[in-house]
Amino acid sequence: MQSFSLFLLVLSAVPQPPSDSPPQTPPAAEARPADPEDKPVLAGPAQDSDPSVAEDAEGLEDESLELEEMRALEGATLDPGARPDAEVLQSLRRLGVANPLRLRMLDALEEPTFREDEANNAELPRITDLSTFDVSLVQGRYDIPVEMQPLVAQYIQFFQGPGRKWFRKWVSRSTRYLPVMQPILEAQGMPRDTVYLAMIESGFSPSAYSWAHAAGPWQFIASTGRQYGLHQDFWVDERKDPIKATYAAARYLKDLHAELGHWYLAWAGYNTGSGRVRRLMERHGTSDFWVISAEKGLATETKHYVPKLIAAALIAKHPAAFGFAEEEFVYEPPLAFDEVKLTEAADLDVIARAAGASVMEVQELNPELRRWCTPPASAKNPYTLRLPQGTRQRFTENFAQLAAKDRLAFRVHRVKRGDTLSQIALNYGTAAEAILQMNQLKSLRTLRVNSELVIPVPVGRPSKESTRESALARKVAQARRSGVTVPRPEDEIPAGTPRGPVAAGPVKTEMIGGRKRITYGVQSGDSLWAIAQRFQVSVDDVRKWNNLSVRASKRALKVGSLLYVWPSNTPAPVVERAGTVVAAQKAPTPGRTGTVHSLAAGESVWSVAQRYGITVEDIKRWNHITDTSRLPTGLKLTVSAP
Repeated sequence: MQSFSLFLLVLSAVPQPPSDSPPQTPPAAEARPADPEDKPVLAGPAQDSDPSVAEDAEGLEDESLELEEMRALEGATLDPGARPDAEVLQSLRRLGVANPLRLRMLDALEEPTFREDEANNAELPRITDLSTFDVSLVQGRYDIPVEMQPLVAQYIQFFQGPGRKWFRKWVSRSTRYLPVMQPILEAQGMPRDTVYLAMIESGFSPSAYSWAHAAGPWQFIASTGRQYGLHQDFWVDERKDPIKATYAAARYLKDLHAELGHWYLAWAGYNTGSGRVRRLMERHGTSDFWVISAEKGLATETKHYVPKLIAAALIAKHPAAFGFAEEEFVYEPPLAFDEVKLTEAADLDVIARAAGASVMEVQELNPELRRWCTPPASAKNPYTLRLPQGTRQRFTENFAQLAAKDRLAFRVHRVKRGDTLSQIALNYGTAAEAILQMNQLKSLRTLRVNSELVIPVPVGRPSKESTRESALARKVAQARRSGVTVPRPEDEIPAGTPRGPVAAGPVKTEMIGGRKRITYGVQSGDSLWAIAQRFQVSVDDVRKWNNLSVRASKRALKVGSLLYVWPSNTPAPVVERAGTVVAAQKAPTPGRTGTVHSLAAGESVWSVAQRYGITVEDIKRWNHITDTSRLPTGLKLTVSAP
């Protein structure tokens, strides 16, 4: 009771706020069945915490523990309706699970996230020897199975050592997402501690993205995300939304558990696909993950997945017991926000100004957005946007009063061959800088054919006086401040332009060891057979001269690729007829009919034309052919003028 008495004593000396002013609070710290057979997942790299938070945390080190606890409780008592901030959560951790002051604070805050099982809430002593640690002491504090296995101990040691800096960030970020994720899991009939799967998948990072193209805090691949209701299109990727993705992950894991029968197997199935786990269960006749893991069949990553999750859960709930000092963590405030429904696409800059917030705050609350604007919407199908808590009314009032010049409309442009950035900007009456900014690009000299760009378009026609203050002008200024650079029109390369000169036909002739060698540039329609016929050599010789296997031959026949040929005779001269490069007419070899050719397997009309020194158009015209892509083997072709 000593701490509580001290609090009452200090509280009596605290000046009471006037009745017409709100209570003052201490400053808060700044803040898979679709592809079930194979889903390799990598934990996404955690992101650096806000340096301002680190500075606040360092300032706290100069004060006594008792004063810190008092200040946190003071804020919670004077403003019971306030959400616990990072400083409060730090103090809760320091108090320990058995401290009665901690329990009173939790009651006042109605914050269950860090409340341990009251029937077993003794502080866990420091664990210095994992080999003697009795995991049964803490099993009752988890609603997922936890047990000590050699790999679990190894992962604990990894998080204590080489992986320590990442684990500290994961735990620091966990206080932002646990309060919203765990109630969702519980409401979906899932164990609350399943949340630690998101910890090892992404470190609770919405922006995590793996080499396997898995995204978001729960690392969904695209197909599995769509299977469980996560929308992905040009505008949004709901896999990155921590709330929507948690609902999807809960349904997916629930299905995996129903199929495989044990949480360890469900977690393994989340990593590698339920089909593989199920087949191994049948092959080995067991549902014991540890037995299956000891046999062949599971990738090393999957074998480590379950022990890694257990280790993360053990440390996250008992960091001090596993050697983590409280000063190592900079806890983020719980995710809190207001929601508004938009009936039109809106620029994030405009939204932020109307709400009195920063663009970064809006983006952090809406990580699903893929552009610098919200998706197209209507009164019938509005888009729900999150705003910083307490800004909804201000936004609603300000947004309704925006003039036309302060708004931007948006169009989607699919890049066509020949397009340039400056031409697109001119056609839409916008600025190239604004296009780059809206599509989160720093610079773009060459456009990719069939790619899509969102184009910000001014609403109405602002006067010359208002042009400098228009939304488009602000967008351009912001783009330049953020480092966006626009190439000069004369330096732009039209979309679809070949990146460099393409070698075609014989490009070099040289004498080596008394023999002539020709360097040949592969042309469109070439085959090894056609090239061999052209130079009167065999296909096997062409492969041998270029060290090509049968499989590598296909890769070598890309347009512009270079091949060495040692012709036995001088190759036929090359001429151009009706825009088509052909070999000059030469006498038929023995055995040819001279007028009719039977199409052999692997031959094409182009290779036949090369063989007889005629053009493809000649063959099509003489044989009344319109489609040369599906000619049957054995077809008799007229190869001379009738």
